[in-house]
Amino acid sequence: MKITGVRPGLIRSSASYWGEFLFVEVTTDAGVTGWGEITSTTYVANRALCVMLRQISKIIEGDDPAHIERIWHKIFRNFTYMGSRGAAVECVSAIDIALWDIRGKVLGQPIFELLGGPVRDEVLLYTHPDQRKFTSNEAVVQEIRDIVPSGHTALKFDPFPQQGPRGAGGIAREQSEGYLDGSMSRRDEREAAELTALIRETAGPDIDILIDAHGRFDVPTAIRLCRTLEEAGDIDWFEEPVPPESLNALRQVRDKVNAAISWGERGHTKWDFVPVLEGQLADFIMPDVTWTGGITELKKISALCEAYYIPVSPHDAAGPINVVAGAQVMMTVPNFYRLETSEWNLSKYDHLIDRPLDNANGSLKLHRGPGLGIEMNRDYLADNLIDID
Repeated sequence: MKITGVRPGLIRSSASYWGEFLFVEVTTDAGVTGWGEITSTTYVANRALCVMLRQISKIIEGDDPAHIERIWHKIFRNFTYMGSRGAAVECVSAIDIALWDIRGKVLGQPIFELLGGPVRDEVLLYTHPDQRKFTSNEAVVQEIRDIVPSGHTALKFDPFPQQGPRGAGGIAREQSEGYLDGSMSRRDEREAAELTALIRETAGPDIDILIDAHGRFDVPTAIRLCRTLEEAGDIDWFEEPVPPESLNALRQVRDKVNAAISWGERGHTKWDFVPVLEGQLADFIMPDVTWTGGITELKKISALCEAYYIPVSPHDAAGPINVVAGAQVMMTVPNFYRLETSEWNLSKYDHLIDRPLDNANGSLKLHRGPGLGIEMNRDYLADNLIDID
């Protein structure tokens, strides 16, 4: 069996925060195909990745899709001199996931059986409230009350208002341009504390409250905000308090707060995680299977974390392949906390795949079919393909 191509597809969908998903299909001369995904972000980044994937296709066409490790390194090393993190690894990730999907289909086994077999029957989830509904205190309470009976025992949200003057469309500068000075006004800090306290009060003491700072703050601001939310909402983790480029900044925050630190969605490959583990800079590690190197690399990172007794909690908040690929690995990982999903009701993916995801009672039960266990809805993909040429 030989690889005949890599086909990226940018797909329009209301189920995505960005309005589009980036799926990748790897085809073979035997007619067996595999699916991968890259968590979509900005308009420019999504389209640049499609161009890269089409070029990468040329160097792996004719390769045996069973040689997953070899192909991983072949792609990765092609970017050694241009920067082997970021976009390069995201392309590796999507292709790697697709190759594991092919391998499972050929052997008639789900991917988790090929990774050593399961250590659990289902994958515990954490989820997000829909913050677009947070139009009043009453609306916040209703949204949390809708989630808690679903069986989820952990919720994550970003309580911090966007900073900077608002331009066209009422969009704050931070939201349109990204990190600038890392500050937060006292007024917005109080707003974040009040929201966190309300969610804690509504969810009750048995729900883990996880705060996502999205790497938005400088060191003194991150310390101040974390301490405020520790008091306001008895938070269970503080995620990405500072931009990921500086581990020294992360260390300073880590040394001066009490809340557990979660880090890793923007960590690429096992090499990025070694200094975090060796430096004792995080209590939870959260690699994204579509950003950090695919199924191959997520399994290796999880094993590294196991040696440090650090739980893994994958960042998997995009499309259905992202969720399922992360879950396939976590079925085999002893040191596992929870898998992220962007909403508690995963029916939003139904139009994209051949069968609904089974996430009853706050856990995901994987279909035990071969490979990923799901197939994409080709009719929907064809009808909603975005032309980027």
